[in-house]
Amino acid sequence: MKQRGEKISMLTAYDYSMAQILDGAGIDVLLVGDSASNVMAGHETTLPITLDQMIYHAASVVRAVGRAFVVVDMPFGSYQGNSSEALRSAIRIMKESGGHGVKLEGGAEVKESIIRILTAGIPVMGHLGLTPQSIYKFGTYTVRAKEETEAQKLIEDAKLLEELGCFALVLEKIPSALAKQVAEQLTIPVIGIGAGPDVDGQVLVVHDMLGITKEFKPRFLRRYAELGDLMHDAVARYISDVKSRDFPTADEAY
Repeated sequence: MKQRGEKISMLTAYDYSMAQILDGAGIDVLLVGDSASNVMAGHETTLPITLDQMIYHAASVVRAVGRAFVVVDMPFGSYQGNSSEALRSAIRIMKESGGHGVKLEGGAEVKESIIRILTAGIPVMGHLGLTPQSIYKFGTYTVRAKEETEAQKLIEDAKLLEELGCFALVLEKIPSALAKQVAEQLTIPVIGIGAGPDVDGQVLVVHDMLGITKEFKPRFLRRYAELGDLMHDAVARYISDVKSRDFPTADEAY
């Protein structure tokens, strides 16, 4: 798709019903994101979600999919600092969920983990820029790589990930000009989230773009629906009908 100049569409999914809708609509890639920690479990960060929980979400998504490519996030603690643990984690994800590849955050510092996972024949997607699993190191969710030193390291890390054998790369919340530079220098697809229009594809958290979540309002987010409002109104009408004895009617009873 990158070679043809065709943009890649990617959204997150965490459950069977939503994945079935997204796959049916023709999405190219579904990411079982560790953002499930936020939107599904209500945690403040992505750090608390476990490998078992990620496998549960991923297996639910895979059962719904007929055409999309499914990538599964490796959660915090499942690959950092120990390449053997990384390999075991990735193998569990592939065997137990049926996913098609894994994604992990970081560059040179996770090199050994990426090499070990790739030796098992497991496709790896990289993730640079704002890496939410490192939020306590950054201290903030603001734009990354604005300074020359960090920007240069990001470019070097991106090239390293491609050389190691990653099949694609996510760039999160970095300057548009830098993302364009990386996408042009790499032959693998570069997927952006808050990285401007000049990358090879885009990804958003599905609950954000559908308007189910309300509190998250970054500049890069476009809401394509306000499902949160629709769902609220539908539930309010249901409650009213139950209270007023309008539901169920004789036609809705056996």
